[in-house]
Order: sequence, then structure tokens, then C-alpha cells
Amino acid sequence: MNVLLINGSPHPKGCTHTALSEIEKVLQRHKIETTRFHIGRKAIHGCIACRKCQKTGKCVFQDNANTCADLIRKADALVVGSPVYYASANGALCALLDRVFFSAGQDFRNKPAAAIVSCRRGGASAAFDRLNKYFTISEMPVVSSLYWNAVHGNTPEEVAQDAEGMQVMRTLGRNMAALLENLKTGKSKIPSEKREARVMTNFIR
Repeated sequence: MNVLLINGSPHPKGCTHTALSEIEKVLQRHKIETTRFHIGRKAIHGCIACRKCQKTGKCVFQDNANTCADLIRKADALVVGSPVYYASANGALCALLDRVFFSAGQDFRNKPAAAIVSCRRGGASAAFDRLNKYFTISEMPVVSSLYWNAVHGNTPEEVAQDAEGMQVMRTLGRNMAALLENLKTGKSKIPSEKREARVMTNFIR
């Protein structure tokens, strides 16, 4: 079993990394492998709704969006982490995820997922909600913890001192491990039934 951890911060070893590492330690203790993906600091192109990905399954822009999509396809589960900017997730991460989920979201159905956010003070729940929308529109089971998945601090050292936040990360790791084990053993398998035909309600006629 393998869980993909996406670090949506421009800082590879910052606060978001610290939170993801706490989850990673728990997963590895449960014999679950992890893969890291860092979005980096290069500019990430936003979606232009050209819809060419609907024919090819890949985004037309040659950056790391297609690499990210392939890693999610291969993984058994997904955790996306982001810093909080202006009460929302990192814009570069959202630009990446817009394209990843538009081009490949149909391939992620029934794959467990979770979002975590890191902030100094406020905006965590809004950013957390923003990220979860990628999962809930893609029929991905959202793994929960004992509180909303956020850590607080302005530096990695401060995040490590957020005892409640770090406990939330560890609990999330345990819940993810438990769900993956249940899926593996068939104790609580999610049924893979035939999908309904897509219904789209248009308010502008």
C-alpha cells in the first residue's frame, strides 16, 4: 500500500512539510509506504478550459501536473497539504489541482483522500474546505481526524509545538491506515457499482 503526500507549499521543508511528516511517520509505522510530491517554486499554469485533456487524458501544458496525476493514479490514497494564504490554499497548488482533477479526476474514484492545512492564525477551515472539494466531486472517500486537519505556527519549530494540531495529524494517519487495511482485507470494502449517467443542472438556459 502506498500513500501519496503532496506538499503544496513553495518551501520544501516548511510548516506544511512538518505536518505531513507527522502523518508519514504513523503510516510507515503501520507498514504503509509513502511517496512525496513537492509542487516546487516554478510558475504553474492555470486551467484554460481547452478541454483537450478530455480526449487525451493529459493536460496540454508540459509541467508537473501530468506527473502529479500519474502519481495519484498509482497511489492507494492521497494526502494534500497546503499553507494558508488569505484564508485559502496556496494559489499555485490550486492551479495545479484544477488541472489534475479536471483531466484525471475520473480515475481517482474510491481512492481515500485527506487535506491538511498550515496557518499562523486564521483561515484554516476555509482553506481546508477548498481542498476537500476536489475529493468530494471526484467520489473520493474523505478520511477524517478528531478535529479539522490544521496545524498552527509561523515556523516548523512552532508547528511542532502545536500539540493538538500534531495529534490531529497523527490521528489522521491512523485513520488512513485503518481504512486502507479494511479495504485491503475486505472487512469494509467500498462497493464498486456501476456509475450513474452524469446529470448536469444548468441554471442558464
